[in-house]
Amino acid sequence: MAALKKSKNKMIAGVCGGLAEWLGWDPTVVRLGYVLVSILSVAFPGLLVYIILWVVMPAADSDE
Repeated sequence: MAALKKSKNKMIAGVCGGLAEWLGWDPTVVRLGYVLVSILSVAFPGLLVYIILWVVMPAADSDE
């Protein structure tokens, strides 16, 4: 399995862009889905997951 990585589709920390790149999806769709899930879960768990992914996800390869 390929490692998750922060991508050039970076807005805040590159988490949604990296997930979108890893899944082969459009980054806008991933961001909208994340926002909807966060709002429906009263935002706190979504924010906590985002921060954890920001710390855990490896950086993008610099040879791209």
